[in-house]
This record gives sequence, structure tokens and C-alpha cells, in this order.
Amino acid sequence: MHTELRIDASRRRSPRITSVGGLAGRQTGPDTVHLIGTAATPLGGDTISVRISVAAGARLDVRSVAASLAMPGAAQRHSSAHWHVELGAGASLVFDPEPMVVVSDASHTVLNVIELEQDSDLWLRERVQIGRLDEVAGQWASSMHCDVGGTPLLRHRVELGEGTVAHDGLSAPMSMSSTLRYPDSRDSEVDLAGGTVRLALAGGGSLSTSVGHRLQPTR
Repeated sequence: MHTELRIDASRRRSPRITSVGGLAGRQTGPDTVHLIGTAATPLGGDTISVRISVAAGARLDVRSVAASLAMPGAAQRHSSAHWHVELGAGASLVFDPEPMVVVSDASHTVLNVIELEQDSDLWLRERVQIGRLDEVAGQWASSMHCDVGGTPLLRHRVELGEGTVAHDGLSAPMSMSSTLRYPDSRDSEVDLAGGTVRLALAGGGSLSTSVGHRLQPTR
């Protein structure tokens, strides 16, 4: 199944939402949209394309009503998603959906493309858990490309699960929480014992990443 979702936010009107396939959006506040699954997706073979556009001076808060499950299909195990985010001058976006859970034998790949202006404001979090209780065979990979004013700010890729580059005898994290903030003037900070790091980006902003065996509850 192919799913497409588009959310367009601008000043002085409600967000416009269009969708086909297994993912929809519902306006739950003046500037808030919650993502809602309308079918079991992603299954192996599924593709998802989401475009979020916040016009100059507008604000948008995107969340989800529940965690999503990436599951193997009858004929193949791999699914993919492409998220494209655009923020105009003075625009603000908070993007904080519930985690993705990659169940046993599923494989899911994500590409995040983010385009900002110099005075845009972004808070974007991505969370993933490999496997439900006692499951270990899922795979997940995410790439993040973020530009500010057409200049690269971040090129980042993470892989989790058996058979990926991050899974070896020394370390085999099964969960990740990653937050991209722009702007952010805080310095870099590393907590090796806690498996967390905040990286100050050269072009402004920060990328905070935490890895472990299980995702920790958040408020």
C-alpha cells in the first residue's frame, strides 16, 4: 500500500490536511494536528510519503494518537517512509509523534528531508524501538538531511537492529530517541554512562540522541 499525507499550515486559517492510504491527520487544536492510523501500515512492501509545510509566520504542532508498528508483509519484510518538512521565514514547528516499534523480522527505512529559513524555529523528535517484548530481529534505519537557507546544517544516519552497523558484540542498542532543535545555542554534552549525547551543530541548532535497550517513558 502507498500512503500520502500532506499538511499545510499558514497564518490566519486552520491547517489544510489531505491524505490517501493508511495515515490521516486530524486537527485537534488551533495549530495542532494529530496523526491517526486508518489502516495497518507500514507492512512489508508499503511506502509512506508525508509532506509538512509551515508558511512564513505560521505555527504548527504535529503529534500522533498512538505508537506505530512496522510489520513484515506476506511477501517481503521491508517498508519505507519519506518525510519532507518545509518551514518558511519566522515559521515554527513542533513535531513529536509517538514511537515507531519495528516488530520481529520487519525492516523499515526512513528519510527525513528538512528545509528551514534562518529565522525558522524547529523542535523535531524521532523515537524508535526494535521489537516488542522479547523480540530482537527487527531492523530500522533513518537518514536526516536538514538545510537552513539552502545551506547544509545536518547529514545524519542511524541504524538499529541485528545485521546493522550499530549492532555488534560491544554495543547492541535496541532503542533510540533523537531530537533536532533549531535554533539552539547550548554547548555539546556527552553522558556515556547514560547513552546520551547532545551535539552542537556548526550552523546553529543541536542534535540530541539517546540509545539503549528500551525506550524510557516521557511526559
